[in-house]
Amino acid sequence: MVGGAAALVAGGGSGPTALAATRAAAQTSPAASGALPLTIVNHTYRYANDQIWIYLVGTDLNTGQQIFVRPDGTVARLSLAANGPDGFADLSIPLVADGDTPFAIPADMSGRVYVSTGSKLRFRVVTDAAGNAALQHPAGWVRDDPSYAVIHDFMEFTHNATGMFCNTTMVDMFSVPLSIRLRGTADQSTGQLTAGGRAAILAALRADATFAPLVVDDVRVIAPGHGIDAGIFPETYYDSYIDAVWNAYASRPLTVAAGPRTVTGSVTGDLLRFDGGVAPFARPSTRDVLYCAGALAAPNDGGTGPVAAVLGAAFNRSTLLTQPSQPATDPATFYRDPVTNHYARVMHENTADGKAYGFPFDDVAGLASYVQDTAPTSVTLSLTPF
Repeated sequence: MVGGAAALVAGGGSGPTALAATRAAAQTSPAASGALPLTIVNHTYRYANDQIWIYLVGTDLNTGQQIFVRPDGTVARLSLAANGPDGFADLSIPLVADGDTPFAIPADMSGRVYVSTGSKLRFRVVTDAAGNAALQHPAGWVRDDPSYAVIHDFMEFTHNATGMFCNTTMVDMFSVPLSIRLRGTADQSTGQLTAGGRAAILAALRADATFAPLVVDDVRVIAPGHGIDAGIFPETYYDSYIDAVWNAYASRPLTVAAGPRTVTGSVTGDLLRFDGGVAPFARPSTRDVLYCAGALAAPNDGGTGPVAAVLGAAFNRSTLLTQPSQPATDPATFYRDPVTNHYARVMHENTADGKAYGFPFDDVAGLASYVQDTAPTSVTLSLTPF
């Protein structure tokens, strides 16, 4: 826990100047032992600092308890008492009045840094099945979510004794263009869009009749898997491609390199069966493909799981009919079939480094917007131009 790392500087006070000093203390105080300096940069050129809020929520890796970070940098255990009279918890952290906002990510925490523009997000603390306080996060892909109309997004991270591991993500939706800079043993950046990238993403998906319903005005675009659940994306979209893959590998082998080993499989009895002790795969549905779940679920077993991840990526990138040896690693060969995850394709086409998290296993072949460092010294999260 950060604990009292960000106690007000001598003389107390409030307002932007005191708040900035408090946050600077959160980055440097000995009480913040193990905390990683975090800087929030507003380069939206659309919203002033007083129109932007961040939220630092997640899990204490030592206790398993859900926690959040207050504006003064202290860490609090989640409780039902955080809900206000309106039934929602205000977990917002305002930016400083002008310039970059210094803050800190506690040690031994895994979670998200949310950002919202124009309005605050409405979190709710609920009780889980075990009787513990749990956070109900905003769900920008659910029309009746109380934060549906708010432009917001998030960075995911794990910060522990082994380092800092973080990424931007479009797995669920895309709304705010975010970039990460992680410094430590190296100086790494990811997530930066090309000039005009946000508008280009929305325009490209609006131009595709199948994907256009996923675009919510100028607020966001939701991932096609969530589109199926919302009834605005066809649940049979991938079916013809899936059937073609199943037919193809009924008469030829599919080779998958997963981790330190390579396995070979083919379709028999409507199951894709591999050697090497890998569990057989049933014919997936469109929803399974987009979520990389169901028939393509990846257990953390070191065997079936890595193969499932490669298959999930190959289906989303539509490389299975053209490349019988997987994973495909040349991005120029991805998304060439008309039936493909155009949502993910458009995300990758509009990032400066070509990397994005457009579906759950987009990290196959190292193409996700992810960075890590075993000896981090600072991280910067930038809201980049709209």
